[in-house]
Amino acid sequence: MELNEFLLQTRAEVKEAIADRLSVHGSAYPYEETIFTEVVMEHMSQIGMTFEPEPCHYSATVGNARLRLSGYAVSEDADQLDLFVSLYEGVESVISIPDSETKNAAGQCLRFLTRCAEGRLARTMDQSNDAYPVVHTIQDVYPQLDQIRIYVLTDRQAKAKNFKTREVHDKTVKLEVMDIERLCRHWSEGKPRDELIINFQEVSGGALPCVYVPGETADYDYALTAIPGEALRFIYEKYGARLLEANVRSFLSASGKVNKGISETLRRAPDRFMAYNNGIVLVADEMRMGSAENGAPGILWLKGMNIVNGGQTTASLYFTKKRVPETDLRRVRVPAKIIVLRSDDPAGEEGLISDISKYANSQNSVRLSDLSANRPFHIEVEKLSLTVYCPDGVGRWFYERAAGSYKTMLTREGTTPAKLRKLKTDLPSSRKIIKTDLAKFLNAWERKPHYVSLGAQKNFERFMDDFAAGDAQQERPLPSVTDWKHMVAKAIIFKTAHKLIRPMFPAFQANVTAYTVSVLSERIGDKVDLDRVWQRQAISERLQEQIQVWAREVNDTLHHSAEGRMISEWAKKAECWQAVRTSLISKPLDSIPELA
Repeated sequence: MELNEFLLQTRAEVKEAIADRLSVHGSAYPYEETIFTEVVMEHMSQIGMTFEPEPCHYSATVGNARLRLSGYAVSEDADQLDLFVSLYEGVESVISIPDSETKNAAGQCLRFLTRCAEGRLARTMDQSNDAYPVVHTIQDVYPQLDQIRIYVLTDRQAKAKNFKTREVHDKTVKLEVMDIERLCRHWSEGKPRDELIINFQEVSGGALPCVYVPGETADYDYALTAIPGEALRFIYEKYGARLLEANVRSFLSASGKVNKGISETLRRAPDRFMAYNNGIVLVADEMRMGSAENGAPGILWLKGMNIVNGGQTTASLYFTKKRVPETDLRRVRVPAKIIVLRSDDPAGEEGLISDISKYANSQNSVRLSDLSANRPFHIEVEKLSLTVYCPDGVGRWFYERAAGSYKTMLTREGTTPAKLRKLKTDLPSSRKIIKTDLAKFLNAWERKPHYVSLGAQKNFERFMDDFAAGDAQQERPLPSVTDWKHMVAKAIIFKTAHKLIRPMFPAFQANVTAYTVSVLSERIGDKVDLDRVWQRQAISERLQEQIQVWAREVNDTLHHSAEGRMISEWAKKAECWQAVRTSLISKPLDSIPELA
């Protein structure tokens, strides 16, 4: 896709989202920059570049300093923090943005971070300010943070995609720019790892000696090598969580038994690391071969490098060196198995990566198979979405089993402007359901809002755990046409609830939505006529009114029961759901058409 075409598509997506917000009666016109921020952050979350992002607009002059924030994301273990600041112009053609402007925006966000870390902002900010919970959270978790990144998001084209790292109270802060060019690469190609190019001539002084086996009949090539520990540490420092497969995105912590053992070996017996460690497994899109110093075959560079097993090993190298600087990684070698993908089928490629993860992963209890899109359930849901039409007989809902397949479909089938317009009419992005969203809709209906509040990936893992019914080899019966229609009906209810709740509260709308849908399911779920929702592709105004009534009560209960804790953290607890479900929720309204 041409960059200018992508820019116009992004602008149209922002306009579409604004129109969707305004369809709720009484909604104020949202800032385009805010919508742009949400769109980009959500995409970055889906591809594993960040965690579970929350929009939070803050702009103020404190003293002589300008402070800005557009959104944030905190890892589940509260040891990694991402901050976002947007520069959205709404341009209709590709224009450049001066590095001075993106650098200035990064600096404003950096000053916001510094004041939070020092506790100065929390002391002077009114607790009614929408940003206060974020400020307070950053102040609390700052001492335990291992990684901090600031992203500048912009719809213009930047020359510099990152700036020199900064130090804030003994913490290293990375400054990156997510501009329209970088966004286009991610969206259009569906492979965020394409920009990860590792040149071993630069990072380790020469090609890596290897054993290379070309896949003459397979859909991959194969190589065995050993990567210098210092080189792997540098690569992780540069690319961080993007090296890890989207479903396993962060360093779990150094407190686990395996990670403690890795750190101990690195500090006390670095020469024996290769003997003790099982190594890592990588996939890559391209590999360039050369000659090592001894004349043997060697790996010069990898494009699209992605660690599917060994993320803990890799992160342990980085964090051990960071915490104990005297650790000598020059004496460390990490065994590595490299799979170079040669498939042209995105779904088949994702299935292969999933299977590699499944069979390679043995050191830690990260069940990648449960996160796979290649399970029979997801394959069957995808088939149903391709064959079941909406009641109008024209439109359909699209199930995105493989990441990026919706845009791939538009590109493949929308070969003319007229065909593309028709596709977008029959299959609008508002009727796209990605697999993590399906898990969110269904778990909320199954009265598990505390699972949903864990975030997209963790909730998906819980969804697949429950789906296996205790036996990884015994799946539940595959969904029928009726099951698919009911899934869509639950999606409509959840999406409508979120649209209604978003303008009602300044923060934690996602948590309120999940809990409100679970309350609805518990109170009247067995009486809701899901077939009616499917037939009308919408819910009645009376049911919308009911959602708003219960949302206010849920929000009040969440804040009261949290007892000063961060709502988004408290909402992850089963005790929180117990507090909400046993609270004094009002009786259902009369005359709701969906109630059979």
